[in-house]
Amino acid sequence: MTRPVSTDSSVLTLPRLETPVLLHRKHNPTVDPARLSVFRDDRWDLTPGLFEAHAVTCRLNFLPVPVGFRDHAKHYIWQLINHQPPRRLRGTRGTRLALRSVSLTLPRITTFLAWLDTHRITSCDQVTAEDLDRYLAAVVTLEATTSMKSSLLVEVRRLWGYRDQLPTAMRLSEMEPWHGDDPKDLLGGHVRPRENRTPRLHADTIDLLLMWSLRFVEDFADDIIAAFHEHLGLYPYGPSTRKHCIRVDRRSIDEVLPDLVAYLKRLRRRGEGLPGRVGEGGELEVDWPHLVRLFRSATSAFPRSERLRGPVERSGLPIAGDAYLDAPVTGLVDGRPWRSTRIGYTEALELAALLRTACLVVVSYLSGMRTGEVLNLDRGCLSQDRASGIWTISGKKFKGAWDEDGNKIPEGQLREDPWVVVEQTARAITVLERLHDCALLFPTELHPHLGNRSRTRRGLARRAGSIPYDVAAFLDWVKDYCAHTGRAHEVIPPDPQGAIGAARFRRTLAWHIVRKPRGLVAGAIQYGHLHLQITLGYGGSYSSGFPDEHAYEDWLFRLERLAEDHQLLAAGEHVSGPAAATYVHRITQAHQQFAGRVLTSPGQAHDMLTNPLLQIYPGRAMTCVFDPAKALCQLRGNERDNRATPDQDDCRSSCRNIAYTDRDITIFRKKAKDLEALLRNFLAPSPRYHRARAELDRVRGIIRNHTRTR
Repeated sequence: MTRPVSTDSSVLTLPRLETPVLLHRKHNPTVDPARLSVFRDDRWDLTPGLFEAHAVTCRLNFLPVPVGFRDHAKHYIWQLINHQPPRRLRGTRGTRLALRSVSLTLPRITTFLAWLDTHRITSCDQVTAEDLDRYLAAVVTLEATTSMKSSLLVEVRRLWGYRDQLPTAMRLSEMEPWHGDDPKDLLGGHVRPRENRTPRLHADTIDLLLMWSLRFVEDFADDIIAAFHEHLGLYPYGPSTRKHCIRVDRRSIDEVLPDLVAYLKRLRRRGEGLPGRVGEGGELEVDWPHLVRLFRSATSAFPRSERLRGPVERSGLPIAGDAYLDAPVTGLVDGRPWRSTRIGYTEALELAALLRTACLVVVSYLSGMRTGEVLNLDRGCLSQDRASGIWTISGKKFKGAWDEDGNKIPEGQLREDPWVVVEQTARAITVLERLHDCALLFPTELHPHLGNRSRTRRGLARRAGSIPYDVAAFLDWVKDYCAHTGRAHEVIPPDPQGAIGAARFRRTLAWHIVRKPRGLVAGAIQYGHLHLQITLGYGGSYSSGFPDEHAYEDWLFRLERLAEDHQLLAAGEHVSGPAAATYVHRITQAHQQFAGRVLTSPGQAHDMLTNPLLQIYPGRAMTCVFDPAKALCQLRGNERDNRATPDQDDCRSSCRNIAYTDRDITIFRKKAKDLEALLRNFLAPSPRYHRARAELDRVRGIIRNHTRTR
C-alpha cells in the first residue's frame, strides 16, 4: 500500500508529465517498458497491467473531456489507478478498483465535467451544493436506466472521496455530495442489483452441439491432428513463407526431378489425381504451390521450370478437388468413414480450428468453468487420481482473487480446489495437448508461424469475444456436412436467443443439473454423475462461483414445483404420512410469501433456498418435508448448516420427515400390483418371496392409511 497523501497541497505529491500511468500497478512481464503510457499522453493504455491470457486491449481516451477539465480527469483517473481510496463510501468495498473497472469510470466522470463546462463552472472547487442538486436533476431526466443514472452519481461521490489526493482546483467541497444519501433515494426508485441475464441455450441446440463436439473429440480428432501436423510440416516450404521470415533449405531441380517422377507413378498406381485448387475462373487447376511444398523446391521452380512442370502436365493424371494430405481417414460415424476423401492442405487448418472449438464446448459445458478460467488453462493442467479414477483440472481464478487488502490480484490465483470433471472433458484436454505445442490450451493462433499479430494485445489466449464466431463457424460446418451426407436430422438448430458465447454453457449446465439430475447429456453422459463430480470439485464452497448459477436455477425450479403443488392442494389433493401437516403448512405459506416474487440476483437465491418453507424434496414414491433435526438419512452438509439437504438415496421408511401425496400413492398402487404378480410366481426362491411379502404389506399399509385419513 502507498502512504496516505497529505491534505496539505504544498507537500502533496502529484504526477509529473513523464510519470508512468501504471506507477503503482504490476506490469505484465511481456510488456515493452518503452511503450508504457505516461501522464502527458491523451490516450492511456492500461493493457500492460492486465495478466489474463484472454484479455483484450484496455485504453482510456481523454480527448472527449472538455479541454479545461482534461487535466482534472487525468489526475482523478491516475489516483484511481495508483492509490487506495482515502475514504470508504457507503455501498463500496473500500478497495482500489481493478483496471477494467477504472476504464468504466472515465465516461462517467466525463459526463459530470462536461456538465460543469456547459454551465461555465471552470473547476471542481467552485461547485456548490446547489450545483450538485442541479446536476442531480439533470441526471434524473436522462433517458437512461436507473443503474446508469446511479453510476453517474456514484462517480461524483467517488471524486469527492479522493478530494484530499487531488490538486486544490479539483476538490469538491468538504461536505459529502447530497449529504451522503444513497442513489436509490436520490433517484426516487429502487436500483436493482446486477443480475445474471445470460440466457441458457435451447435444449435442441445444446444437445446436438454437444453431440457433434463429442464426435469431433472422440471420432475425428486423430485424423484432424495427423493432418494438421502434416500441414505444419509442409508450411515452411511454401512459396510465400519469406514474408514470415522463415528460412529453409530448398532442393535443386536435379534433386527434385527423380522424386517427382516417382510421385507421379504413385498417383497413377493409386488411381489418384494431381493436387488441385479452384482457380480465379472457378475451374480446377494444378496446385503448383503445393508441389513446391511437397518437394521443397525453389519457390518458382514448378511455375517456371519446364523440367518440372512438363512431366506434371504430360502425366495425363486428372486434377483432384484439393491438395490432399497423406494422413489417412480412420474416424467412423455410424460404422462408416466420416469422409470419402483425405483432408486437404488448407482444410487441415480449418478443421484444427473447429476441433479447438469442439474442445472448448466440451470443457466449458461439462465443467461449469467461467469463460476466463477456461481460456487461461495451461498445458499439464489435467491429472487423475489412480485410486478413485477421478479426473481433475487445476487452473487460475480471476473473479474473487483478492489480496490481504481486498484488492484484485491481477495475475489471478491458483484455485485451492481443482475442478473435478468427467472423462469426456479429460479427453478434450488431452486432444488439445496433442493438437498444438502452445503453453495455453486455447491459444489465439494454432499456427506457430502466424502467432499473435496484435501490437497492443498482450494476451496469447483466444478472446472471449471470438467464441461466438468460432461456434457459428462450427454450426455452419455441421450444416454443410449434414447436407452432403444426408443427415438433415442432425443439423444443429440456431439458438433462439442468438449468438452462443462461452458464458451460456455455464448457465445452461446449471439449468440441466437442477432439472435433469438423472437425465442424459447427448451421448449418454449422465447429468447426475456430472452433478456429483462438480459438487465434489467445488467442495461445497459457494465462493467458488459455480453454485451461484446452480442456486439461481434451483430457486426457479423450486418455485415452479411449489406452484404445481399448491394447485394440486387447492384442487383437493390429499396428503398423509407423519409430515403431512407440515407439508400442507409449508406449501400454503410459501405460496403466500413467494408467488409472484421477483428474484433479482443469485445472492438472493442463496438466501431464499435456505428458507424452511422451501425445504420440500419429491422422492421415489414419497415427499421429504425436510427437517434436519428429524432426518434419519445421511445429510449432505452439517446438521447445523442451513444449506444442508437430505440424501434421498439413503431415505428411511421410518423417518418423520416423510409425507405421501396422491401422486406418491399412485406409484405405490402400481408397485403393489408388481409385487402381487411376483408373489404369484411359486417358483420364486424363499428369501425373495419373504422380502416381497414384507414389502407388499408395508406398501398396502401406506395405501390404507392414506385412504383412511382422506
